[in-house]
Amino acid sequence: MAILNLSLLYVDAQENSVTNLVRNHDGSVTFRYADPTAKSMKILLDCPLDREMTVVLKEGYYAAKMHRDSVGVWSYTTPPLSPEVYTYQFQRDGKPLLDPLNPDSIRVHGRKVSLFVVGGTPQMDLCIRDSLHGRVDTLVFQSVNEAEPRRILVYLPAQYSENQVSYPVLYLLHGISGDEKSWSGRGRAVEIMDNLIAQGKARPMIVVMPDANPVCLISKKEHLGLFRTLLNYSKWNRMEFEKIYPEMEAFLASQYRFSTKKGEYAAAGLSAGAKQVANLANMYDSTFSALGLFSSVVGRAQLPEDHFTYFWIGCGTSDIFYNKNIRFCKDLQRVDARYTMYESPGGHTWRNWRVYFTVFVQTLFRQE
Repeated sequence: MAILNLSLLYVDAQENSVTNLVRNHDGSVTFRYADPTAKSMKILLDCPLDREMTVVLKEGYYAAKMHRDSVGVWSYTTPPLSPEVYTYQFQRDGKPLLDPLNPDSIRVHGRKVSLFVVGGTPQMDLCIRDSLHGRVDTLVFQSVNEAEPRRILVYLPAQYSENQVSYPVLYLLHGISGDEKSWSGRGRAVEIMDNLIAQGKARPMIVVMPDANPVCLISKKEHLGLFRTLLNYSKWNRMEFEKIYPEMEAFLASQYRFSTKKGEYAAAGLSAGAKQVANLANMYDSTFSALGLFSSVVGRAQLPEDHFTYFWIGCGTSDIFYNKNIRFCKDLQRVDARYTMYESPGGHTWRNWRVYFTVFVQTLFRQE
């Protein structure tokens, strides 16, 4: 058997006796939980695996019964898993639990879940830490115009601590149900950046991943998650986050070596976050040299007001916003803006957004 190596945060082929996840030679994964006092245990996973599993949550989680051995260790073995990022919870006597032996967790619709990665394709292998890696800082930013502070994750490439040079900056925004951990969690942006930089395919850069919700999720009401965000959807249209960008930028630039060269700022976002990115480009002329719009909800209101910015647009052919993206490209062509349209199979999913991010960052900050 092979064990999940938690230092790598993916199902690996190294022995480690302190994990609750085991990958077997046939590609299946065994979940284990030691608790002889539990009356029942289930595993909740975000994909259907066999006939035993039934939908238990509206967010697409399926449950399977775990079986207890003679010493009180509960277990369940899946069929072979395809390469992907998976999230899961244990359920003890009807109450959900994070995996206490897996430090990698994210919020999904206000609920915390554990996460693991299965490699096996070129794209998913980029999502596995396999090189000299950078640093991720967690900051709390308080705007004078907001009652609640915001969390921000800042990725610094491995080279950052080795010299005193300044680095280009990419702002990376989540969608309407996300937060500052969305891209570092399901998006695997940190691992993708580490590997692309190590392979010489992307230039070393700083990546800023803020909580870009109009209503900051750092408050005590963050457990309301998606429901709370939807209740405040009108604030997305009032561009609450976009208005505090200059203040947030000044706060970050005072702490990190941001490049001041023209053309060394970019921004990318998915879904509603892509709309925020396009708004930022129009509100702060010539700040961003390139925008990555992934499955975006942009329209004519987000058309560029200058020709400095290059648009990189990615969308799946079965995405709910595919036609909107095609229309936006036609509008970009009409106003003579520079753009690239990247189409892929599939829809409004992280499987696509990880690909778009991977392709987009390889185009950034290249010397002419």
